[in-house]
Amino acid sequence: MTPRDPIGRLRKNLQASVDAKQQLLADAGLLSQFEQAADAVVERYRRGGRIYIAGNGGSAADAQHLAAEFVCRLSRDRAPLAAEALTVDSSILTAIGNDYGYEFVFSRQIAGKATGQDVFLAFTTSGQSPNILEALKQCRAMGVLSIVFCGRGGGGAKPLADHCVVAPGASTSTVQEVHIVLAHTLCEVVESAIFGD
Repeated sequence: MTPRDPIGRLRKNLQASVDAKQQLLADAGLLSQFEQAADAVVERYRRGGRIYIAGNGGSAADAQHLAAEFVCRLSRDRAPLAAEALTVDSSILTAIGNDYGYEFVFSRQIAGKATGQDVFLAFTTSGQSPNILEALKQCRAMGVLSIVFCGRGGGGAKPLADHCVVAPGASTSTVQEVHIVLAHTLCEVVESAIFGD
């Protein structure tokens, strides 16, 4: 593969994505973690709860993408499901970042918005994002169910989360590609459970 070989790079990246998804497909433990997490989200929605979602960089975009799927729809007409990405309010983010520090931009929102009926879902490819770790600690202190879609073994996020699904993949981009499959499937499972097939 030469530096200017777009087809070679595409083939390499497609193969990495396929390999990571095959690894997830073959890992009964990770599939079980996902099932438990999905069941927990369904149970929270049935109790009148909502989902709060967060991530940094590309994972912030994934958080917003998933919130839109819940509120609008994934694949069919249905009533909206309460969901909020904690990454979109620039006034809140900059105020907390300025007054308390960037590591608290999500935990402070959870403290002000979430209840024990809700769920927090974090995307973190490294499992080490300080603001995600602080958010998970806040969830634990408040009894808010927490789920992490991460990579690279789970990092510091794994022991702090109630459910942790570690996406296979050596690169950030491959991990994020697995995350979006997990996110879409989560929304699909919730839609089916709440509204019927």
